[in-house]
Amino acid sequence: MQKNNNYKWLIFLLLIMVVLSIPSYFWMKKSNNARAERSKSLLSPVIMVPGSSATTERFNQLIDQLNKTTLHHHSVLKVNVSREAKLTYSGAIGKNDLEPFIIIGFDNNKDGYSNIKKQTKWLDVAFNSLMHNYKFNNFKAFGHSNGGLIWTYWLEHYYSQYSNETKMKCLMTLGTPYNFTENNLNNHTQMLADFIKYRSRLPQKLRVYSLSGGKNYESDGIVPESSVAAAKFIFQNQVKSYTAMTVTGKEADHSDLPQNKQVVQLIRQYLLVPEKQPKLNNRKDGQ
Repeated sequence: MQKNNNYKWLIFLLLIMVVLSIPSYFWMKKSNNARAERSKSLLSPVIMVPGSSATTERFNQLIDQLNKTTLHHHSVLKVNVSREAKLTYSGAIGKNDLEPFIIIGFDNNKDGYSNIKKQTKWLDVAFNSLMHNYKFNNFKAFGHSNGGLIWTYWLEHYYSQYSNETKMKCLMTLGTPYNFTENNLNNHTQMLADFIKYRSRLPQKLRVYSLSGGKNYESDGIVPESSVAAAKFIFQNQVKSYTAMTVTGKEADHSDLPQNKQVVQLIRQYLLVPEKQPKLNNRKDGQ
């Protein structure tokens, strides 16, 4: 009798284990399917984050200029994140567009280190949603002014959770004040000190381009040249490559940098996939 009871308990326990394993099986199957789908994806978006006091409309002129100078039209998807981390989408990714622009902006777009941390958290909410919906396995990042700070903080504190699913191929920052308004490179703000402290978390295969505006020899009219140059303390010897460039001439002041023709050209050259030029007709006259 005791032996029969033991068999019953054993069968009962086995049934419980089977029932409990079913959800895990379907979750694993769904996860593996998503991973397989992501690995086959050809989508490689350029995700842009504007600076303080700017909205998702900040890069309209920049994108218009890029679309006029590229063979293939790049569609635009805009994501606005509220203070409660709710997402509002506008625009759409074109059906055959493998390199769309995605703009992420915030209702709270104020300046300051504490706000940059909040905005980074909201960026991560938006990024998580984009990953779930579009399943891209690589992307490029662009940040103007504080947008570059947000991307850098995200790389050091959030990126690792996605590193097995997607890769940031390159990051381009434009007029980004890594030391805020501090002119002396020897005086590190708390933000810069934190960036340096956690720089070992940066992806080693990342290519970084840091652009500054050369309205004069000291600043772009708002951000000190030395503050942009402080990026070298963060990225040098931590990523695959770090390149610093200065944009000069017309529209080289801070607010006009995204529309600067040199910036447009540099985005085409370093962020976008090189376009194949149409083959020339080599037939001789009369053929």
